[in-house]
Amino acid sequence: MDILKSLNKQQINAVKADPGPVLVLAGPGSGKTRVLTHRAAYLIGELGIQPYHILAVTFTNKAASEMEDRITDLLGIDAHGLTLGTFHSTCARYLRMEAEYLQVTTNYVIFDADDQLRVVKRIFKDLKINGDEAENKTKENHYGVVYRPQAILAEISTAKNDLRLPEDLPRESELERIIAEVYVEYQKILLQSNALDFDDLLMQFAILLRDHDKIREKYARRYQHILVDEFQDTNMAQYTLLNLMASYHGNLFVVGDPDQSIYRWRGADYRNINRFEGDYPDAEVILLEQNYRSTQNILDTAMSIIDRNSNRTPKKLFTDRGPGEKILIKEAYDDQQQAEFVIEIISKQTRVNKVSPADFAVMYRTNAQSRILEEAFIKADIPHKLVGAQRFYGRREVKDIVAYLRLVVNPSDIVSLRRVINTPRRKIGEKTFGTLVSVAESLGISPGELLLRLGGKDPVELDSFSPAAGKSLAGFGQQLLRWRKKYETLPPVEIVHQIITDIEYREYLEHSTKEGFERWENVVELERIANERQSVGLHDFLERVALISDQDTIEPDQEVATLLTLHAAKGLEFKQVMIIGVNEGIIPHQRSFADPEAMEEERRLFYVGITRAKDRLMLFHSLRRLSYAGYEYLDASRYYEDISLELRTEYYQSNSYGSQPKPVTTYSSWKEAQQEDKRPVASEQEYSPGEKVSHAKFGEGLVINSELRDDDEIVTIVFEGLEKGDQQRMFIASLVELKKIS
Repeated sequence: MDILKSLNKQQINAVKADPGPVLVLAGPGSGKTRVLTHRAAYLIGELGIQPYHILAVTFTNKAASEMEDRITDLLGIDAHGLTLGTFHSTCARYLRMEAEYLQVTTNYVIFDADDQLRVVKRIFKDLKINGDEAENKTKENHYGVVYRPQAILAEISTAKNDLRLPEDLPRESELERIIAEVYVEYQKILLQSNALDFDDLLMQFAILLRDHDKIREKYARRYQHILVDEFQDTNMAQYTLLNLMASYHGNLFVVGDPDQSIYRWRGADYRNINRFEGDYPDAEVILLEQNYRSTQNILDTAMSIIDRNSNRTPKKLFTDRGPGEKILIKEAYDDQQQAEFVIEIISKQTRVNKVSPADFAVMYRTNAQSRILEEAFIKADIPHKLVGAQRFYGRREVKDIVAYLRLVVNPSDIVSLRRVINTPRRKIGEKTFGTLVSVAESLGISPGELLLRLGGKDPVELDSFSPAAGKSLAGFGQQLLRWRKKYETLPPVEIVHQIITDIEYREYLEHSTKEGFERWENVVELERIANERQSVGLHDFLERVALISDQDTIEPDQEVATLLTLHAAKGLEFKQVMIIGVNEGIIPHQRSFADPEAMEEERRLFYVGITRAKDRLMLFHSLRRLSYAGYEYLDASRYYEDISLELRTEYYQSNSYGSQPKPVTTYSSWKEAQQEDKRPVASEQEYSPGEKVSHAKFGEGLVINSELRDDDEIVTIVFEGLEKGDQQRMFIASLVELKKIS
């Protein structure tokens, strides 16, 4: 059969698995999305299942789009009626259909992460959670604790992922009381704004299925087969709704890899795979172990890291691609030199080997590590893209126009109204806005609905405002009325164009900021995106904008190097992967040291990064990094000890602080390397601040600091002959020849 001819034996077993619960444990690069796609095509093309009766869910719009294209190619026809999309987009669609059972209407808007944080910050202000000292005392905050809105919002998100409503939360400690109190107010504002957040999309639909037999039976009977990608990344809400959707036919086909579960902080729980096996004891379990992406050395390195984790089903990854190059390990003196090594390697390969910058991905544990790296790329003029930095849809001017669009669809959206009511300036200040809110509350309507009334003919509500404020509010209300009359019949691009013309947004940008032209180009790009969505209404357009992810913004055809976190790298692949900062406290991260579960996730995260590489893997670490308190000295990561010597090429690079040291065979710590070099141990300082010294390369300099650290003397020198900003250098005294100048 054509659908099966390109698959290996393990993949065919998965695609042809009998009806019922099926668990496919798929190693990285083993074709799990391929299996899911071919399974859908097999059900339709060979077993005669109507597409209408199949639901396939994944985690990114990009993956869903690729799956849809592949299924069409396999069948030779469009699988019309197949439900295919992300968890969030699928739930959002069904919540609109079942809005009569909800506390929001069909035209609800979706609050993004920025909107959510704005709401929580407003609640903090209203409840005086972090007030002045006197206010803290009245709240019996004896320890002077300052609560972070981001942390409280994360707790609310966790509660929703576990299907817990405000009334389900404990209130024993002060922190628990604050979380519950903010959660209550947060939900009130969402409902007043006719809005849901990301977590609500999952929670509300799961609760709907759980509590309404009629709705559960409707969807459970419809979907004869449910296919799930990245099952290890599901949370309790997703796991619950999948079980409920599969409660009638019982055909739940899930594909995942617990070794790649790296989103615990988002509520993802790899133990759902264990729950699945417990809830479906008769489930067929199939392993996919043949890798089509990486060389064997890369796979063996990855397995040496992940095999240390407990409570997992071991997989023996193999490939037909041969052993490939050994893993390259480079040590840098500091994070600046680490970035220089990355640039040197990419520059040389693109120049000598004529490879594309797009072949390279540079990965790191935290976003903070990207600053020095990006500066080095800019200085070297190497084209690159920083994933997850300032997302297009997160830019101020784009969010402004999107807020206008949301307000047109849903005038009750107070977050959007607050954002745009005086942008561009309409002489509507905080006092006037406060009056608008108060009057709306007295009338039992939202501020947006009051604004629409003020834009009508002879509104009696104008008496509540001063003549100047009333005129400004009425003018905006008239514009909003005009846009609302058109939005259901016009495509999104025409509404976007109408709004930016009416509010004279281009003039506002070009006269209010130095970056006006660049910001206007982003607005034009938003128009272009809206123009590509001519076939959808404004509701659907806004939903797609709200649910887009960082990975959806990656354009594969761009000839640029990719800079991204290890978390953002999930699901991607590159010919050459460089991972920087492979140091203790960074990889693995120091905040995970006291938590065994978190430490296992750190290994999974490193494993994910390693397995993104197709042809070459390079690991970098440094001896020190600059922190807020000065230079911090680092050990190489413990993970190096797990990688056998046969798999790696490890050596010290020639450094600015001395000559080329000999290669070493262990990386348990820098101290070990020092001992193998047989260098003299410093028992007292040879150099003192204020002394003049000369260096063969940098010339004369002044010692400004010297200290004993790790059995050696670390000397900091300022050289007058170097360029400004590059004058200060730090040396390991035993590795460099310095002459004192009397």
